[in-house]
Amino acid sequence: MNDNFINEFFGIGIQNGKTPENLGVLWRSAQNLGASFIFTIGNRYAKQACDTHNAVKSMPYFHYENFDDFFKNLPKGARLVGVELDERAEDLETFEHPRRCVYLLGAEDNGLSKQAIEKCHSLVKFKSEKSLNVSVAGTIVLYDRGLNKPRS
Repeated sequence: MNDNFINEFFGIGIQNGKTPENLGVLWRSAQNLGASFIFTIGNRYAKQACDTHNAVKSMPYFHYENFDDFFKNLPKGARLVGVELDERAEDLETFEHPRRCVYLLGAEDNGLSKQAIEKCHSLVKFKSEKSLNVSVAGTIVLYDRGLNKPRS
């Protein structure tokens, strides 16, 4: 095993997801691209038909009623990385993914809450004029993490 991946973990989830289909697609991508866990904040959805690999039963799934509940339960030592079109966000292409982190996405129509943006250790964005579908955005972040890039 590569020493760079020892003691490394990451999870991904959505704050106030808009549609259950987006969550199912993100879960499938998370499982395929090595996420350690998945989660939702606010809206909760049961198993989705688009989660054909049944990721929700194959990896830990957490649900939080609100952002405060989620934030107080972040794994110790994990960095919170928000995916958001924001002027303060770093370009994903040059972002160094933390060894231990939690990626947080917001719904396409509202993005992350102001509270979530303020609490994130880092924000990342894509070179895109408009927002992407949340499951597509999450998949791109997970794929980028898997590339041979330095980790902080």
